[in-house]
Amino acid sequence: MCGIVGYIGNQDSKEILLKGLEKLEYRGYDSAGIATMNQDGVHIFKEKGRIAELREIVDGNVEATTGIGHTRWATHGEPSQLNAHPHQSVSTRFTIVHNGVIENYVQLKREFLQDVELKSDTDTEVVVQVIEKFIAKGLEVEEAFRQTLSILKGSYAIGLLDEQNPDVIYVAKNKSPLLIGLGDGSFNVIASDAMAMLQVTDQYVEIMDKEMVFVERETVIIKDLQGNVIERAPYKAELDASDIEKGTYPHYMLKEIDEQPLVTRRIIEKYRNENGEITVDHEIIDAVNASDRIYIIAAGTSYHAGLIGKQFIESWAKIPVEVHIASEFSYNMPLLSANPLFVFISQSGETADSRAVLVQIKELGHKSLTVTNVQGSTLSREADYTLLLHAGPEIAVASTKAYTAQLAVLSILAAVAAQGKGRTLEFDLTKELGIVANAMEVLCDQKEEMEAIAKEYFPTTRNAFFIGRSVDYYVGLEGALKLKEISYIQAEGFAGGELKHGTIALIEQGTPVIALATQEHVNLSIRGNVKEVVARGANPCIISMKGLEEEDDRFVLPTVHEQLSPLAAVIPLQLISYYAALHRDCDVDKPRNLAKSVTVE
Repeated sequence: MCGIVGYIGNQDSKEILLKGLEKLEYRGYDSAGIATMNQDGVHIFKEKGRIAELREIVDGNVEATTGIGHTRWATHGEPSQLNAHPHQSVSTRFTIVHNGVIENYVQLKREFLQDVELKSDTDTEVVVQVIEKFIAKGLEVEEAFRQTLSILKGSYAIGLLDEQNPDVIYVAKNKSPLLIGLGDGSFNVIASDAMAMLQVTDQYVEIMDKEMVFVERETVIIKDLQGNVIERAPYKAELDASDIEKGTYPHYMLKEIDEQPLVTRRIIEKYRNENGEITVDHEIIDAVNASDRIYIIAAGTSYHAGLIGKQFIESWAKIPVEVHIASEFSYNMPLLSANPLFVFISQSGETADSRAVLVQIKELGHKSLTVTNVQGSTLSREADYTLLLHAGPEIAVASTKAYTAQLAVLSILAAVAAQGKGRTLEFDLTKELGIVANAMEVLCDQKEEMEAIAKEYFPTTRNAFFIGRSVDYYVGLEGALKLKEISYIQAEGFAGGELKHGTIALIEQGTPVIALATQEHVNLSIRGNVKEVVARGANPCIISMKGLEEEDDRFVLPTVHEQLSPLAAVIPLQLISYYAALHRDCDVDKPRNLAKSVTVE
């Protein structure tokens, strides 16, 4: 959700900025722009729509070795060329790009800008105009920047150009992600995500909240808002540039679905010691087992993973678990147990709703663990402990491999916690996860069958239902989310037993109902629910586990351990959603109105 890049060095900045923005397309956006600065001043190019459209309007004759760029996901003001970033102050001296939400922008307009005619509907423009107001009072740029930051409320990541100080990019952040990339002594960069500038450097410096940074060609100076200089060592971004390319795949989503067997095997290796035993840092296990209740905090797909993680932990480690939607928990915190552990699940590690909860519970003195795909992300840095997913970059907005990676890592956490309590699992988790990886491979090879199901059930339908019982209900929630995200079919997941309590009223002739049957103890019950919807005219598609299948089942999954079935059962649902969207001519990787990394509340 929104992305920032910046470059100051000796090369022409245009292509570096555009390529950087292209690497940030996965975050979701509706407009894009760049500003470059040379001896003739600042040159701005911005456009509603895709970066490909921005490329068409960028003047190739303008050469400039300093620049900033932005992809915008509309929050204040509709998607438009006027509201696209960068924005400029009235005199055009200052040019800004900004991620986040300035909560007090109306108050700032009232207090500082009553005589200023704003050109856009954005909160961002307010920031750059306030900076210029402080300059008009006689302040130097650094002090004007500092004073402006000190009165902002909300979240921000800022890149600022000053036409009168062409040898520096002014940078700051609070709650929104932003990194400084270090060059070879002749350039430096800024980026919302390291992968954006991996083309030029793999050395990055973290910026903490309420810090301001002065990025020059040869130096980077970090200060707090009191003006104190801060020294911070860089880290190497452990990313393989080839991981973020589609290769021969038509879409990132299909590539990432196919990567799930590999990711599962990688997780086994990463969490296995030299004796072949699964293991997790002992401090994490001590924290889990010392807690009297675990609170899983997540959103979207990660929330669905948390529901299944709850089953793992409660069944194996016998620790009570609650799963909460981050955005609700933040504003409506329940009564907490005496010694809780909070587990934050987030692919990006930048989810703003989850971070809001983390800030709250840290103030209360509670321990926290982040399960994330991105080392060095905000949630990872600020939590007490981190478990990495090792899934590699996930570019498609609709999460696939990160979801199954979350399930695999949560299963490992639950198993090791159980062992720490002296409980022995009745099965070898490492072996069973290996069987799951093999089953995933088989399922990924059955794309033609999944495409046939998509054509049969979703050619024109406007709505669909996914039903299941026990963990199949949670997998159904994820299947419904995948379908609605990328095909725009109104899809909902329900517990099979809840149908008769209201939802069955929506069943009409031909309504697609996807039913999951992978759990022996509820197999007959879910099949009874299928009969109920068929009696009302539904078009059923039963996906069952081998050993539980019946004659009319539409697809049968290869056998995996029943408690790990969610890792396998979700793959047909991912592929069916992919092909349903493909045949409706939807933008599979970048569905409308959605963002990969939700960095605003």
